[in-house]
Amino acid sequence: MDIEFGLDTFGDVTVGLDDSEVSQAQVIRNLVAEAVLADELGINFIGVGEHHRVDFAVSAPEVVLAGMATATKNIHLGSAVTVLSSDDPIRVYQRFATVDALSNGRAEVILGRGSFTESFPLFGFDLSSYEQLFEEKLDLFTHLIQEEPVTWQGSLRPPLTEQNVYPRTEGGRIPTWIGVGGSPESVVRAARYGLPLVLAIIGGDPARFAPYVDLFHRALAQLEKPDLPIAVHSPGFIADTDELAAEQYWPHHRAMRDRIGAERGWPPSNEAEYQHEISNGSLYLGSPETVARKLANTISTLGIQRFDLKYSAGTLPHKLMMHSIELYGSKVIPMVKDMLA
Repeated sequence: MDIEFGLDTFGDVTVGLDDSEVSQAQVIRNLVAEAVLADELGINFIGVGEHHRVDFAVSAPEVVLAGMATATKNIHLGSAVTVLSSDDPIRVYQRFATVDALSNGRAEVILGRGSFTESFPLFGFDLSSYEQLFEEKLDLFTHLIQEEPVTWQGSLRPPLTEQNVYPRTEGGRIPTWIGVGGSPESVVRAARYGLPLVLAIIGGDPARFAPYVDLFHRALAQLEKPDLPIAVHSPGFIADTDELAAEQYWPHHRAMRDRIGAERGWPPSNEAEYQHEISNGSLYLGSPETVARKLANTISTLGIQRFDLKYSAGTLPHKLMMHSIELYGSKVIPMVKDMLA
């Protein structure tokens, strides 16, 4: 199977090169420009995250993806991730089916529980039902993507009886993935529903996720389901040299890491930790050659079918992200393909 290469962004609120904050509206317009560039470079996929916080501009990824759909030709367009627990599965399906129509069949959904919980009180959901909400809504969504009349019953919403949901897609199904952060139960759940897996590897040695890859394949085999692709989502940034990449990325990475860390009780970040993630962890940062070597190693070690580089990082300016995307598409991906061949 050919390896695919994608990009992910959370739509972080950025600064300009003069360090002034960019408006959320401009960030959203910049995302479309980033997708257009990725499409021109032949990158396979771009994913847009969903958040409901001041530091991220995108709360409605499907609307942004619809804008991207009308400005691009080939790149697949998806979420990274859709927080299904605090949404209505029927509306999620309808919105993505609409993006699929606008893009001529290029929509994908990555479903997950998200790394933040702001959407639960915002939309009136009880955090004590965190697990049950995701399980039930995922179960309903897997019925919806069959694009047949739905008969379904759960405990958190009224049942459905032979209910048709529109629009239908021209291809007959929206590709749907499950995003997981490293829980064995989540890996097995994806296998149980017969959905491909996205491993969010945001820190530490990527090789430590090899048991999850093996677990997924074993679970699929035991459930007598066909083998399915696995993707990895990890952060990264590419510049002309290793030194320049580390210098340009660090202040934005530090600000983001310390802001979220303060909320979660983490100690402040430091340069030693940062350098360790670059050399031995899951931060794909450096020159095209450096990033390509690290990417090829992860792909071969884990045996994955797609790698999605999370190219946004806190306040990292749009101009630097555009250059990183350019290097990823024009230099890194061809080098990785050569290395793997």
